Amino acid sequence: MPRKAIKEQIITIPQAKKILESIGEEQLDQFQRRSLDYTSKFSKLDSKTAEKLIIGLVEKFELEEEEVVQLVNCMPESVEEVRVFLAGGRRIVEISRLEEILAFLDEHRKKE
Repeated sequence: MPRKAIKEQIITIPQAKKILESIGEEQLDQFQRRSLDYTSKFSKLDSKTAEKLIIGLVEKFELEEEEVVQLVNCMPESVEEVRVFLAGGRRIVEISRLEEILAFLDEHRKKE
């Protein structure tokens, strides 16, 4: 019997990983196991850091949730990359603002 969605919410890759891990790998179906494998490979942050970044980017820079989630998922490393995620280039964003966003991301970036 299919499950009914209670609520729809945009989440980051690290948040999806946390949810899937909380279920327990033995409880996951084949699709969910593949999703866990994907999230494990492509998470650039832990879920707590991702949540802090989302809140910070929305509050400090007044960005849309969809933009913020993509920024957190990809963690761009240059001003040009940040620009790509902001409304697909439909609006003009000052270089100084892009640099501020990049600096904010850098503060939370994993040190490798």
